[in-house]
Amino acid sequence: MLRPVHVRNALQAKRDAFTMFGRGALRTRQRYEEMLRRLSEQDYDHLVVRLSPHRYPGARPTREHVRGRPMGLIMPWQQNPTEHQEAREWALDTLKQVPTLAVDGSQIFPSTDFSVPVGAVQIGWFENPHHPQKGYEKDIHFEILAPHELTDQEDDAGAFSGRKVNLRRFERECEFIATYMHEAGTTEPPPVCFFDGSLAISFAAQMAPNLRKRYITSVHSLIRTSEETRVPLVGYVATSTAHDLTAMLQHLTDEEDLPSLTDGALLRPHMSWGDRTESYLCARDDQLFKEGNEHLDYYDRLLFLYLKTTSQGVPGRLDIPAWVLEDDLLPWLTDIIRAECIVGGGYPYAIETADATAVITREDQERFYRLFQDFLEEVGLNLRYSRKAYSKRRRR
Repeated sequence: MLRPVHVRNALQAKRDAFTMFGRGALRTRQRYEEMLRRLSEQDYDHLVVRLSPHRYPGARPTREHVRGRPMGLIMPWQQNPTEHQEAREWALDTLKQVPTLAVDGSQIFPSTDFSVPVGAVQIGWFENPHHPQKGYEKDIHFEILAPHELTDQEDDAGAFSGRKVNLRRFERECEFIATYMHEAGTTEPPPVCFFDGSLAISFAAQMAPNLRKRYITSVHSLIRTSEETRVPLVGYVATSTAHDLTAMLQHLTDEEDLPSLTDGALLRPHMSWGDRTESYLCARDDQLFKEGNEHLDYYDRLLFLYLKTTSQGVPGRLDIPAWVLEDDLLPWLTDIIRAECIVGGGYPYAIETADATAVITREDQERFYRLFQDFLEEVGLNLRYSRKAYSKRRRR
């Protein structure tokens, strides 16, 4: 049991360490803010030349960069309705007859508490045509992973780890969006597809080569499908820990040794609701496309920007295929995202609904294993359950 008096005493013992950390963080922020102000004095061509010696400077500017913007890159939202009802009316009018699709997933990992390994993924989707004569569609796809689908000789996490479950979920989410794009690509106005998470999948860089390649291939194919169908794709991250912009600032000022600061933390105090940054090409040095995957490198076709969708929190990160800017659709697309966030109370309503559709609760997992046990009895297999897990369940 956690005792508050022990926690308070332990925190007091480290008081000086936390104070020093706070002071250091303040100095770091002030230095980055000065670098942002200097960014506003540079034009696009100068930035391109300045960054050209660096293969992976974190980010590269696009033609949206204009000298003199607030803090070098912030584009204030001109519409900015002040009343809640006015904002909601603007959002509903903006979304009118624009189809949106969001996909999300949940999973059940194989458990060492059970003698027979099993995994599962559940993909939920929400399609809203925003049309008075057409209803929305909300449904799920459920899939079992048998023992042979949970192992991998190159997976160093051990037998029956959850990595193959996560991979299957990721692949199915990408496949579902790509299929929808092919089916809805001729719609006018075009639909907008939301992916819950970043399209710059740095997390896969540390995986075994075969797993990493499958993650990269899924996103590469998804972006290519967006390019071919001209259906906008948005990877949305509400609280991003990326530091691509701050890495770019370090390269521009030759201060690569400056402590890291997340983009969101740097931008938060300088943005009001609805403001966004200029778009940038992703040039992250994460070693993702190594060991034969260089031909799948898609970062130079991936934009990112930050959009303020809550009054107090950090701005959300949007990952978007570069063709959207090339086709002059980015202002329209960011308005669609703002509208979704107004309806969703600070978070895209489509993603919020897809998440609620896909979620697997603890009670769902218990129900799943009861059904799994019944199934094993039907096929003549015994399911052994560890005594330790049984004891913990009783105590809790």
